[in-house]
Amino acid sequence: MDPLTRVATPNGQRALLITTLALPLTGWTIHALTLHRRLAAERRDPLTGAQRRAAFEHRARRLLARHHHDTVVCLVDLDHFKGLNDTHGHAAGDTALAATGERLARWAGPNGVVGRLGGDEFAVATRRQDGIEQHLQDLVDVLHEPVPTQAGPLPVAASVGAAVPEYLGIHTLTALLRGADASMYRTKHSGRYGWAEIEDLDTPMVNGRRAGRPGTALPERAA
Repeated sequence: MDPLTRVATPNGQRALLITTLALPLTGWTIHALTLHRRLAAERRDPLTGAQRRAAFEHRARRLLARHHHDTVVCLVDLDHFKGLNDTHGHAAGDTALAATGERLARWAGPNGVVGRLGGDEFAVATRRQDGIEQHLQDLVDVLHEPVPTQAGPLPVAASVGAAVPEYLGIHTLTALLRGADASMYRTKHSGRYGWAEIEDLDTPMVNGRRAGRPGTALPERAA
């Protein structure tokens, strides 16, 4: 007898139909989950766990649209990274980058997003805690902690530039990154961190970077 005709009651027929449909639905669910995980992995830098540029900008803009009144945008650049690679090797450099990504994610917290813009440069957008100065000092402190390696502690340092939307009166990501970039440049040369001022928003930019920085002449490779 055909198995489809064995069911004697409507309830049984319904159960059989559901069971029959569950098999392709289960297959589609697994396929969708696999695709979702693959897309999520493609948005992240595998070494640092940070978002790639496009994914970072998308999430940072959403954050600013919803919470620009208490958000801060930062740019972070590791100091003397080429010298670190030359002295300790590229494996040590990768360890420093991975540690930086983890530390930035921990500082940003669940309400923030971290992006790796290229090389040793990162961006962060997060909802700031009370006391912006202390919040940024906490970031500077954690980025200057030596990185543990099998060969012993590896000294690292980073320059941080910040832009505070509420202070500047703007909340567009492009302008805030411009201000944070100018602030970071000042920090790198003065050794003192701070945040962007209104005049920093007029800093000339090429391909999204301050004019004169590496990468400004190559649109495809600008980080």
